[in-house]
Amino acid sequence: MRRNRKAKIVATLGPASSSPEKIDELFRAGVDVFRINMSHATHEGMRALVRTIREVELRYGRPIGILVDLQGPKLRLGSFESGSVEIAPGQSFVLDSDPAPGGPDRVYLPHPEILEALEAGHHILLDDGKVRLEVTKAEPDRAETTVLAGRRLSNRKGVSLPNTVLRVGALTEKDRKDLEAALREEIDWIALSFIQRPEDVAEARKIARGKVGIMSKIEKPQAVERIEEIIEISDSIMIARGDLGVEMPIELVPGAQKRITRAARRAGKPVVVATQMLESMITAPVPTRAEVSDVATAVFEGADAVMLSAESAAGEYPVLAVETMSRIAEQIEQDQLYQQIIHSQRNEPESTGADTITAAARQIAETLHLAAIVCFTSSGSTGLRAARERPHVPVIALSPVPQTARRLALTWGLHCVVSADVHDVDEMVDRASRIAVEEGFATPGQRIIITAGVPFGTPGATNLLRLAFVGSDGLSGI
Repeated sequence: MRRNRKAKIVATLGPASSSPEKIDELFRAGVDVFRINMSHATHEGMRALVRTIREVELRYGRPIGILVDLQGPKLRLGSFESGSVEIAPGQSFVLDSDPAPGGPDRVYLPHPEILEALEAGHHILLDDGKVRLEVTKAEPDRAETTVLAGRRLSNRKGVSLPNTVLRVGALTEKDRKDLEAALREEIDWIALSFIQRPEDVAEARKIARGKVGIMSKIEKPQAVERIEEIIEISDSIMIARGDLGVEMPIELVPGAQKRITRAARRAGKPVVVATQMLESMITAPVPTRAEVSDVATAVFEGADAVMLSAESAAGEYPVLAVETMSRIAEQIEQDQLYQQIIHSQRNEPESTGADTITAAARQIAETLHLAAIVCFTSSGSTGLRAARERPHVPVIALSPVPQTARRLALTWGLHCVVSADVHDVDEMVDRASRIAVEEGFATPGQRIIITAGVPFGTPGATNLLRLAFVGSDGLSGI
C-alpha cells in the first residue's frame, strides 16, 4: 500500500462512505487519514467508524490516522414571528436578549457572550454573509445595527463575527462531551473549530493530556492575526477556507492560505488545506479545471495534506473523488517546477541537534542519490523534523508505537511502519535495510541513510546519522 505521492489525503466519512466496504475502498483509493465530523456523528456512530477503520488497518498492515472534528460553537439567530422578514440596506435592525419572536426591525440573539463583546463599528454577518450589519450602538443586552447588505432574513440563520473576539472559549459543552468520548477510542487527532486565540487551544490540550494531537482549524480572521502563537501551541493546522471566506473578504483567502501554510511548514507542524477542493464532484464524476488548479496550488505549496469534505461524506462519487485527488497530487509532484518551488521555500534548520541531523540526512541523501531516508521515531518528533526538510528522496518513519505511526500518517512524505524497537546500532541498520527493501524503496546494492536517537527509545533525542549499503539478503552491507 505504498503511496506514489508525498502529500497526504484526508477524507470525511458520512452517509455516502460509512460502510465497512466503502471505507476499505477509500483506503485503497488513497485515503491516509479519515475524518469523523462530530457536527453530524453520534458517539456510538463515531465508535463504530473507529472500529471499522482499525479493522481495515489490521487487514492491510498499514497505519491509518483518525481525525475527530469537534463542532465548535454554532452561533445562530432566534426565530421570526412570520418565519422570515424582508430588510433593506440602510435600515436599522436590533439584535437583543428578548426571546420573543422577531419582526422587521429586531430579532432575538440567544448568545449573551456576543452582546457583551460587540462594540460600535463591529460587523455582523448573517446567513453565510448574505446579510451584513454594522453595529452603531452596543449595550450588554442589545446591539443596534445598520443593514449594509442583504434583503431577507429567516429563522435560525448563522451568525459570524469577523471583528469580535468572544470572551468565552471555543469548546462548548457538546464539544467537551464529544472530546471525552473520542479520547476513550483509538483516535489520533482532535480538530478544534472556530478558535480565535491560543487560549482556546490550551483548554483542549489540558483535557486531552497528550493522548491525541491537537489540530487547530483556522477559519476566523482573529485566528489568522495570531497564527504564529496558535501554531506554536498546536500540533497541526487546518486551513478551513469555507468559514474563513465568509468572515474575511474572499480575495484575501488565497494569500492567507499561503502565509499559514508557510508558517506551519517553518514550525515543522503538519498543515491541511480544506474545504471545497473538489466541490463539484459531490454530483459530477469529474472536477472543474479551477478545482484541479486549487488542489495543485496546495500541493505546490508543500501542504502536508489536502482534504475532502462533502465530496467523500455525502457525494455521489466518494471513491472517485479520492482517486482524482491522488492523481492530481502525484502528477504535480512529478512536475519539473515542483522541486524548484519546494527547494526555494525550504527553511533553514533550527539550532538543535535534531534539526542539524535531519538537515544533514536530507542533504547527504540528495547529494549521493540514496534510495531512502529511514528515521527511527518513538514520539514522532524525528519524523516531523525529517518531513520539515521536504527531501526529494522517500522517507520511511519506523516507530515501535502504533499511535505515533498513525499520527504521522498525516505528515508530508512519511511512509510509516510500525516496527519493534531496536537495541543497538547493528540491529538498527539491519532493520532499516530490511524494511526499506520489503516496502519497495530500496534494492540490494543501493544505499540508505538512517537517523535515530541514542539511547534507543528515548523520545526527542535524534543524535545519530548512519549511511548503509543494502545487502543482497536485504540486510546491511556494512
